[in-house]
Order: sequence, then structure tokens, then C-alpha cells
Amino acid sequence: MIFSLIHKTSYKYNNAISYCHNLAIVKPRSFKGQELLDYQLEIEPKPTTFKENIDFFGNSVAHFSIEKQLKELTVIATSKVKRCYEEQNDVLQSKVCKETTLAEAHAKLKIITPTIIDAKQFLLDSMFIKNISSQVHEYAAVSFQKNRSVFEATNELMKRIFSEFKFDSGFSTIATPVDEVLEEKKGVCQDFAQVAIACLRSVGLPARYVSGYIETLPPPGKEKLVGTDASHAWFSVFIPNFGWVDFDPTNDQIPKNQHITTAYGRDYYDVPPLKGVVYGSGKSTMSVSVDIRPVKNDNQQQQQQQQ
Repeated sequence: MIFSLIHKTSYKYNNAISYCHNLAIVKPRSFKGQELLDYQLEIEPKPTTFKENIDFFGNSVAHFSIEKQLKELTVIATSKVKRCYEEQNDVLQSKVCKETTLAEAHAKLKIITPTIIDAKQFLLDSMFIKNISSQVHEYAAVSFQKNRSVFEATNELMKRIFSEFKFDSGFSTIATPVDEVLEEKKGVCQDFAQVAIACLRSVGLPARYVSGYIETLPPPGKEKLVGTDASHAWFSVFIPNFGWVDFDPTNDQIPKNQHITTAYGRDYYDVPPLKGVVYGSGKSTMSVSVDIRPVKNDNQQQQQQQQ
């Protein structure tokens, strides 16, 4: 399945700013099961300086600065992505994935290989997930026991967060502590992902934050509106001898073709879609829209034209 994706972010400033420097992490990754076919990044006003590099986690990061006065900034990322979940390792059919216990995972994580070393960095404290509390340990312990399958326990953790937490876009900010989200049991996708990551790290399992997009489908018989899709976040757990397995606690599902991955990090702090600094005074307003649509092939386009 091929998707066309447009992510537009706009800032309006009450007073003109004299300089800004930004980082954009909006370029989808390529891996087995996901292929980036086309990508363009439009920035208005035109940047004074611009460069792209690959960060420590393998994500593509655009750096740009604008060294003149401006009252508006618009960043539009346009991508074409091929998704084929069937090409990825089938987590539901893998005996290693489904049957590796927590005790076995701990033992295998002690074996020093490049893959294990790379995974174990996701056990470390990160900016928004550190000094993991007893509250997090207790919440994780409900699902994780040493002789239970890591996959089964993580799947249960995902379902618990989905059923016990309320989606509330007005509750949290990017810096709301994990303990506060866990206590209040509400937040947004990034909060749910970070609660799950904290739980997994508390029981000694590497877990990473996944930034990306999810296609939303309109109700039956309704037209899909432009800009109604969303930037999204979920998490991955590392199961030794198998690899990373994604879980989406916001939607209670293992991500497949409707999930498009942009970046991996330790938590949200590593991979925000856009962040930066500005020199100026006054307030700013930000608006974001995301649109994801399947790309029609030639036969589909001809059939639509004939109708």
C-alpha cells in the first residue's frame, strides 16, 4: 500500500522575530516493510541556512535557520511512503517472539553482541523517563512475571493502558511527568507511550519511543476530510533473538500498514516533529495539519473517471 502524506506546521508571531533556528524530524524512515519513495520539505520564508544529517538513532534531521525578521513560519513535509507489513517479521507467527519469557530475555540481554548493545541503550534514563518510581514498578508488575512471555505481558500492558486511561488532549504538556500521567490516568498518545516505556524499563526490558503518523478512516459513507489524520506516537519493546515489536496503546493494536514511522528515540524529547529557538518578544500561535491518503493506481483512477 502506498500513502501520500502531507504534514503542515504553521507559526504566527504577534511581533516580528529577528532570528530563528529549528530542527525538523518529519522524514519517514525506510526499513523492511516501509519504503520512502519521495520526500520534499518546503519552508517559508526561505531559510538562510539549511542542512540535513542522520542523528544517533538513525533518524533524518533537518536543521535550518532564518536570519531576518518574520511574523509567520510555515513548514510543509510532503512524502510518499510504501507500507507492506507482510514483509516484516511476523510477530504473531514467531515462536521466539511469542514464547520468550522475561527471565529468558534477561539472560539473553547479558550476552554481548552489537545488537544487544544497541538495544540496551533504551534501558537508560532519558529526559522525560528517569528515576523510575515505585508507582511505575507496581503498575508494571501486574503484567510482568519472570516466567511469563514478554510478548503476552506487553500486549496486556498495552490493553490495560487503552482501557484504563482516558484520552484528554487538554490534560498534559510535552513535559508532564510519567508519574502524574499514571496517577491521573489520562493524557495523549505520547503520554501513553512513555508510561509503557517506563514500565518496560522498570522490569529490565529495552523500550523505545516511536514517532510517526496513523491514517484515520472516516465513518462508513462519509468523505474523508483533509487534515484529519494525526501525528502519532507508540512504543517498541526489544525481544532478544527476535527484535523490536511495536505496540500502540492509544488504539490497542499492533501497528501495521496504517502506521507510518518517522523516528525512534528514548522518549519524545529525542524526536519532536519540529523544535527550535527564536529571538523576539510576544506570543506565538501554532497550527498543525496532517493528511494521509492511499495513492490510487492507474486502474483505480480510470475506474473513478469512468464513474
